[in-house]
Amino acid sequence: MTKNKKSEMPVDAERLIQEVLAEIGWSADPAEVARGVRRLDIGLPAEDEFSVVCAWLGKCELLHKLDQQQVPVASRAKFQVPDLLAKFTTQTNRSPMLIEVKSKQSNTLSFRPDYLERLINYSDLVGMPLLIAWKFHSLWMLFEAKHLRKANKNFNITLGTAGQENLLGMLAGDVAYKIGAGAGIHLRFRKDSLISTKKSDDGWIEQWKMTIDDVAFSNYDGTRLTNLDSDVQSLFTAWNLEDHEEHTESHIYQRFVAGHEGIQFAHTALVKLLNWESPNDDRPHWRGLLRKEQVVASVANFSSALKSAFRQKIVSHIFHLQPQAVPDFLRLAKRGATE
Repeated sequence: MTKNKKSEMPVDAERLIQEVLAEIGWSADPAEVARGVRRLDIGLPAEDEFSVVCAWLGKCELLHKLDQQQVPVASRAKFQVPDLLAKFTTQTNRSPMLIEVKSKQSNTLSFRPDYLERLINYSDLVGMPLLIAWKFHSLWMLFEAKHLRKANKNFNITLGTAGQENLLGMLAGDVAYKIGAGAGIHLRFRKDSLISTKKSDDGWIEQWKMTIDDVAFSNYDGTRLTNLDSDVQSLFTAWNLEDHEEHTESHIYQRFVAGHEGIQFAHTALVKLLNWESPNDDRPHWRGLLRKEQVVASVANFSSALKSAFRQKIVSHIFHLQPQAVPDFLRLAKRGATE
């Protein structure tokens, strides 16, 4: 019989317990409290994921959740505390940002007028800009709340407008990039001995005892590379590589190379890197990742890895995206935004 592995106590266990008790009451059954703590420890996925993304992108100076247990109770009719407070090194103002986090897969994000008004009232009260972080499937966008427009009843923003006004790159350090066509990983398997053959509808199936006798990389110019930094190698694990296979009498050649299509954001690469490192193919535990100094084990600094890969002709393009309307707190940064 195997023993169950004892789970580690969350660093913020006291806060989690307090939040659960505030929601379900002090007289709640201990088992119910335990389940509630576990749910919170697994995390509020959108808030925790966005926080990890910002920390990982490298331009975040400080980010933390805001306690939304406000008093007096009557204040809730006028003020709504946003989810997060954040300060980025790219800002040209001294004030932190307020960020309300939403996850919605519809092409339009909608806010009730009274809810948005309470958020704006709080933003005006503390004198901080109000931003909205929107997760659409695996894509994150960050924009000023002022871009929401009144529709029939609610205040809305379309996916297109949110993308055009996205601040995640200019403010938090996100970039889009492309691995050049032909760059990839090349494996050579030596056929040592034939184990068995079996007839199939398409021909014959052979089983061989084989040895990998060569591993190499190539850049998009076709140059063979045997010494590639591990950070750069990891970029291939976050890209959809095409699989090509070639058979000879003595060897099997397997090549995983980038095609001509495709572009990726740094923040979407994070999820792919985490999935690659997960031994059980689990979804990322975002709250747990908030406690880690280095989010991804395989890449210490993603921005540096991209720049190195660009110099070595693995990455062919790096795109620094700017919003159509650059806000005042980023105005001076616009001049030096290109690499």
